[in-house]
Amino acid sequence: MSAVPHFRRMVVVGVGLIGGSLALACREKGIVSEIVGVGRGEGNLRDAVALNIIDKYTSKIEEAVKGADIIILATPVKSLVRLAGEIGPYLSPGAIVTDVGSVKGSVVRIEDILPSAVHFIGAHPIAGKERSGVREASSGIFKGAKCILTPTAKTNPEALHAVQSMWEATGARVIQMDPAKHDLIFAAVSHLPHIVAYAIVNTLLDLERTEKGVISYSAGGFRDFTRIAASHPEMWRDICLMNRENIIGMLEQFEGSIARLKSLIQSDDAEGLYREFERAKQVREKL
Repeated sequence: MSAVPHFRRMVVVGVGLIGGSLALACREKGIVSEIVGVGRGEGNLRDAVALNIIDKYTSKIEEAVKGADIIILATPVKSLVRLAGEIGPYLSPGAIVTDVGSVKGSVVRIEDILPSAVHFIGAHPIAGKERSGVREASSGIFKGAKCILTPTAKTNPEALHAVQSMWEATGARVIQMDPAKHDLIFAAVSHLPHIVAYAIVNTLLDLERTEKGVISYSAGGFRDFTRIAASHPEMWRDICLMNRENIIGMLEQFEGSIARLKSLIQSDDAEGLYREFERAKQVREKL
């Protein structure tokens, strides 16, 4: 583990599940002296103060970031570049801006719009719950989880070291990855499953129009598989739009898999269905 940094002032923009959990973990590890929250909902921010996750809060982001060592952007991904542009003029030389979003290719351009003496590090902790909000925050949520950092040729080595050390202090296992590779991988292992879960739930909702009460018969398998459809709609709307090319590519591959299964069922191909199910079963058992 790298030497743990110490930040005099951390600003968390978007004090929800991930932003709140990171603030709480950094406080418990003693690597930050003051934490300032910024957000749209005052009730949520008051809760964050009551839970000792942040020290104070404001709705004026330009005031919050003045003199801050590190700024955590933990809002929906579509807002990240805009927010970075808004806070840039108020940041001190040497300040670090980082994020927690699950799309990186279009977000790392933040480094081009910040002042030259301010550093951006793209980050994506692979942790969370289907429920959002600061009351769901937990300092242990990152323990043993992967956290992807996406440095570029422009990345400042000292800033990268500080952000990596911060995440390691939370218990996360840090991996560095090219931003484009990140977006391709997570379109497959994260974005596609969420979209499929939403689609399955909505399929049953459509069926409810003619078969009232059908959802009431769903059992554990349906609930387990569609759990992630309870995730924040705004967040997933933005992810889909910002990683659209990779997601469309994965949806086309998925459509091919569905078409293959449909064909096997139509042709009464028991052996073919067994092979498809067995192939998936073996992979799933290794996870």
